[in-house]
This record gives sequence, C-alpha cells and structure tokens, in this order.
Amino acid sequence: MLAIVGTVPDQKFPLTTGEVSMEDDEICIQGKRAHVNRGTSALLAAAIKTGEVLGQLEVFGYLVGDIGLGDGSRKLYEYLTKDLGRSEFSAITFHYLQPDVDWHNRVLFAIKEMTKQPILIADAGFMYAAKMSGQAAAYDLFTPDAGELAFLADETAPHPFYTRGFLLQDEKRVPDLIKRAYAHKNASRILLVKGEKDHLADQDGIKATIDSPACEAMEAMGGTGDTLTGIVAGLIESGMEISKAAIVAAKANRLAGYYARPTPATQVIEIIRQIPGALEEILQEKVTGKATTK
Repeated sequence: MLAIVGTVPDQKFPLTTGEVSMEDDEICIQGKRAHVNRGTSALLAAAIKTGEVLGQLEVFGYLVGDIGLGDGSRKLYEYLTKDLGRSEFSAITFHYLQPDVDWHNRVLFAIKEMTKQPILIADAGFMYAAKMSGQAAAYDLFTPDAGELAFLADETAPHPFYTRGFLLQDEKRVPDLIKRAYAHKNASRILLVKGEKDHLADQDGIKATIDSPACEAMEAMGGTGDTLTGIVAGLIESGMEISKAAIVAAKANRLAGYYARPTPATQVIEIIRQIPGALEEILQEKVTGKATTK
C-alpha cells in the first residue's frame, strides 16, 4: 500500500489517518473532506486518479491541518514516530510538513523498525528536512523544482531562507545544481526535477529530459508539481521501476495539462480530471514503442 503524508491548509482539520478516496472535487478520509486545490490534497488526488488506471491501488493518508505555524506538523511527526514502525507500506511519500530536523530523524528511525523497508519519496517541506538533517541519501526519490533544487545544491545553507544567490537563477543552471547536490550528498538516489523542462537524474547526471507537450499557462499554475509527485508515487506503488515511473509521470502530467486547455484561471482539479486518459495514452505508447524521451 502507498502512504502519503502531509498537511491541508485548514487549522481545524484534525490529525486523521486512513484510506483516502475522492468524491467530486474533494478528497475524503475517515469521513472528513478537503478541497483539492494544491498541496498534499492535489498530490493525493493525482495518486488516486493514477490508481484508476492501474487497478487496485490503495492510498493511505496521514493528514493534519497546518497553516504554516507548525503545530499540526509537530503532531503528525509525533504520531508517525509511534505508528510507522508497526505499519506495512511498500512506498511512502512525504510532502508538506514544516521542516524539523529532530522530528525528521525520529521518523526515519521509526521507518527502520518496519519489517520491510519501503521506497521513500520526499517533496516540499519534508525534502527540506531530509537535506537539513544530512539524511538525503536515505531516500529513493526527491521531486524538487528548480528553486528547491538550489537549496539541495547549497552545501552551506542550513535553511532555504539562506540559500545562496543561485536560488532565483533560471533553469539553465539545473544541470550544475544537480551535480552540486550529489557532490555534497544532498540528493536522493534519483531526482525528478520539475519545471519548464522535467529532468530525471542520478549521481551520474541527467538521464532524461521531458519537455513536451509544453503549456505556458500550466507553468504558472500552483499544484502542477504536486500532481506530478502524486502520479509518480502511484506508478512506483504499482511496481514500476523508479526511473521509468518518473519519465511516464512527467509525460502524463504534461499531457493532462495539455488536454485541460489551461488558462490563467484554470484550477489544478481540471488537470487532475485529465490524468487517467493522459496516463492511459502514455502507457500505451510505451507498449507500442512510440514514446520518445527528449
């Protein structure tokens, strides 16, 4: 089973765990609902839609409300330290949690107590915590955008606020930033760097670049990076090899955006609705040999 850990921007949302489903434009967990707009709810929705194509994909959620103050995140960290060691997940995706090095390390210790070690995926705040703790190499996949990659590449920055001047550089710096992140052991085994072009990389460098279809309006939309992480998490849970899953997910996410015909007013849920059709098309191309990686 795939577990997804994160927060929703509602301070009143209690710490809730259980299987997650979708009803209309909301995610549902233990009778509680959250709108799909961006963040962990968008990631969950994308994983669920991916499961519609792949068959019996169950998604287990660990969710809590947090509006940036960190109270909810700390509650969830503490719960994870007590619960994960006796759980059985084949993959765990960590998402929006306030970065906290001490709690992050306790969560990793709990994971080591699991009978079978899961594939570990991290994005957003939890990826920051992994880097800040010096434990990035414990993860199988990070899914940063170019700005987040800059933090991973900065060996001296203790927090994203202190990332050096290349934080706001354009995406032409991505290959160099990838090299720096691996050189200083601040990257996971595999990276899927999200942006105008999506890059799959490991310690030997960039292995694949996916840049089509390209939708300019989609680049400015909040949540499209979250959907990409959700798709790749679902594919990995299905048993697909991580690098292959990353390429398929990047293609499907872009195609879903293309089919949504995005404008500046488009909401991420409109792209999420297109994921099943886009993913089926990409998977069929893989079978027939029509797909190419740029």
